[in-house]
Amino acid sequence: MKDMSCKLLVIGAGPGGYVCAIRAGQLGIDTVIVEAKKPGGTCLNEGCIPSKALIHAAGEFEKAARLASGTSPLGITAGAPKLDLAKTMLWKDRIVGRLNTGVSGLLKKAGVKTVEGWARFADGKTVEAETETGLQIIRAEHVVIATGSVPATLPNLPFGGTVISSSEALALKSLPEKLVVVGAGYIGLELGTAFAKLGSAVHVVEAQSHILPLHDAELTQPVAKRLQEIGITVLTGAKVKRLSANGRELQAGTSSGETVTLAADKILVATGRRPATEGWGLEAIDLDMDGPFIRIDSECRTSMRGVYAVGDVTGEPMLAHRAFAQGEMVAGIVAGKKRSWDKVCIPAICFTDPEIVAAGLSPEEAKAAGIQIKTAAFPFRANGRAMTLENEAGFIRIVARADNHLVLGIQGVGAGISELSAAFGLALEMGARLEDIAGTIHAHPTQGEGLMECANKALGYPIHL
Repeated sequence: MKDMSCKLLVIGAGPGGYVCAIRAGQLGIDTVIVEAKKPGGTCLNEGCIPSKALIHAAGEFEKAARLASGTSPLGITAGAPKLDLAKTMLWKDRIVGRLNTGVSGLLKKAGVKTVEGWARFADGKTVEAETETGLQIIRAEHVVIATGSVPATLPNLPFGGTVISSSEALALKSLPEKLVVVGAGYIGLELGTAFAKLGSAVHVVEAQSHILPLHDAELTQPVAKRLQEIGITVLTGAKVKRLSANGRELQAGTSSGETVTLAADKILVATGRRPATEGWGLEAIDLDMDGPFIRIDSECRTSMRGVYAVGDVTGEPMLAHRAFAQGEMVAGIVAGKKRSWDKVCIPAICFTDPEIVAAGLSPEEAKAAGIQIKTAAFPFRANGRAMTLENEAGFIRIVARADNHLVLGIQGVGAGISELSAAFGLALEMGARLEDIAGTIHAHPTQGEGLMECANKALGYPIHL
């Protein structure tokens, strides 16, 4: 095959990679992107998008079951729902397919050349891509590594048979009667909750002392309560000991020394993700590493001149929207623009029931930094819109400096609160103070009013509380 040359080569068409390539193409940069699978990466194909589709379907099924039970206070009754999981998965796959096609079209529109194959570094300027038609040599002035991440494994629970990752869980054609989820982080609880609503008996095993260990107990308490309501059993402080020979029973040791045996049709291991750094020939360029991650500076440059890295392969937080922003920034830098990573916050969302949003500093983090703070929380039980949606669980919490009222962090838990993450992030990026938020007219009736009410409360004059 004829060798290719370009100014920018992007390895990986996940969130960071395809955004970088599209933006570079828009800026007139001769760009090539190499991807071994479908465009969109894990997020689009096996993560963010398909999981949210399944979560939505599970929520609709639960609503229908509630109406059939006659327990709805709305005066509505309906027949018992039936689930065709294969059809649900087909609907999910169609959404993914539409988005795959959309990303491919956007790359083409931006003038980006796509090479389908597995890329390996020959040196810092040359990549060899194994394609269906042979070996493609690509030489580039600049290279962006956007290879993403893969599910982390446990030594005593290798994937295979009944033991599955989130990717396999999102491709099941039949509902497991009994599902054991190992890991009570956001991936495990999102999928565990969805399958419980669809009818699976779900047990969750978590080694830490509480669910969602990255969030404080105040934020996670409404989620813990909801897990109990929908019948999910959670074992915290429990570690996996062994899997039976037939793969249908999992033994876990509790903090009290007890051994619990859990029967399972499927065992979902959701203990996090690790950077995808193997198989790309990175040893040929000997980059500086930060533990398992590729070390980068404030411009996403690696230790080798002309080589950048973006997304999950560069460390925490391993979030698609962080990768989006890094990819767009690198494209600008390659185009000659002066750019640097100076984000105030990266909102993180758990699409649990209810959802959790965290932006900026928590009260504990601010105190640990030695900052004197003012903090307040406004409950959704005092919000008219939340009442009309039967979604009164949760609250919005704000953290601000005590001296000048600069907002340092905003967190919240509640149904649909993920849609407020943009407002939370914008307030922090714009350097808002409590008075700015309190003085901004928020439309009524909306759940977003809770942010204004929270600022008022922090200032000492709550109106609706």
